[in-house]
Amino acid sequence: MHIQILGSAAGGGFPQWNCNCNNCRGLREGTIKAQARTQSSIAVSPDGVRWILINTSPDIRQQILDFPPLQPGRAVRDTAINGIVLVDSQIDHATGLLMLREGCPHTIYCTDQVYEDLSTGFPIFKMLEHWNGGLKRQRIGIDEQDRVFVVENVPELEFTAIPILSNAPPYSPRRDNTHPGDNIALRIRDSRTGGVLLYAPGLGKIEDSTRNLMAEADCLLVDGTVWNDDEMLRARAGTRRGQDMGHLAQGGEGGMVTFLDGLTGPRKILIHINNTNPILNEESPERALLDEHGIEVAFDGMSISL
Repeated sequence: MHIQILGSAAGGGFPQWNCNCNNCRGLREGTIKAQARTQSSIAVSPDGVRWILINTSPDIRQQILDFPPLQPGRAVRDTAINGIVLVDSQIDHATGLLMLREGCPHTIYCTDQVYEDLSTGFPIFKMLEHWNGGLKRQRIGIDEQDRVFVVENVPELEFTAIPILSNAPPYSPRRDNTHPGDNIALRIRDSRTGGVLLYAPGLGKIEDSTRNLMAEADCLLVDGTVWNDDEMLRARAGTRRGQDMGHLAQGGEGGMVTFLDGLTGPRKILIHINNTNPILNEESPERALLDEHGIEVAFDGMSISL
């Protein structure tokens, strides 16, 4: 299985266009060692030819330009994208569908809750009906008996949806009162090689069932949004804590670093990194701590093979 990190930042990217925090200012002025990042999205493929997008960030056009395998190469109008899987209905994971309108119809795999949000509060499904039939929805179940699925034309990759505790977007009626299906992690298994990826860019709490699946994976791409729960407040860059947004902080007692220390098998990589997170500074003490614990930080253009 080929895994391509198209975007590795949280909503707003890095640097965020209206942010003057230490990280964003430092990157613009060249006073910190860091890399610019677009908003979180990945692509997976069994053969490097047929690709599945997982989330479509507002930066998807640039991400496709930066990754030639997704570009047209077989016909005048063409794409290597065989399907799109959404893990939630957040604006930074779904807005890219608007940028892909010229290629409609696209097949979108999502839960009932995500489909509801993207048909009402943020009605992308309805908007895109006007472009060559728009979006063709395939249901992702969250019950034990129907959470496994494959994407048409790419049967080698088996997906398992894992309901997780995070938060719904502001335009959802379930904001701050989430239900199973508002957010999922994905277990992706290559049936030929046996390689397993677990992808969870939003993860507010790690339940026992999720913990077990993470321990069995070969590679983890997991929530790296904030280092401290009150990080955005400290930076005067926001008013909400990480937990309010559905993200488990990396530092402190019970944080992501402590949890990942208990897993000895998988490769551990943080993704969906907020612009305020000190780990973006490659010379920060927090980044050095991750290095000591064998935890990597995803970057745009990172390639993984399982």
